[in-house]
Amino acid sequence: MKKLLLGVTIAFGLAGMALADPAEGTWKTEVDDGSYAYIDMSMCGAAVCGVIARTFNSDGEYASPNIGKTLVIDMVPGGDGSYAGKVWRPSNDKIYVGKMQLNGNSLALRGCVAGGLICSKQTWSRVN
Repeated sequence: MKKLLLGVTIAFGLAGMALADPAEGTWKTEVDDGSYAYIDMSMCGAAVCGVIARTFNSDGEYASPNIGKTLVIDMVPGGDGSYAGKVWRPSNDKIYVGKMQLNGNSLALRGCVAGGLICSKQTWSRVN
C-alpha cells in the first residue's frame, strides 16, 4: 500500500511539472513612462497570465496602485515559443491585442491595434 501511495504521489508530481509553461516565472519589463515592474507569469487555465508583483522608478521600489493587477491576459501558447492573447498598458489604461515570443530568458511582448498593423514592443528579461 505504501508503494502504491508513493507511486501515485510521484505520478501527480511529475504531471504537475509537465503542465508548467516555459514562460512561467518573474520577468522584468522595460522602462515605460519612467518606471518598470516585475511581472509574475503563471498558468490561468490553459493560458498564461502575468500580474504586476513589484514596481520601481528612479528612486527605487515603490508601492504602485497597479500592484496585483493583471498585465498579461490569457496568452495562449502556440507551441513554438509564441503566445497570443491580450495586454494591458497601465499608463493609458487600455487593453491591446497581445503577442509574446519566448527566446530563452528573453520575452518579446507586443501590444497591437488595427488588426496587428500598429504595435508597440517591449523585451522583458527573466528575473527567475
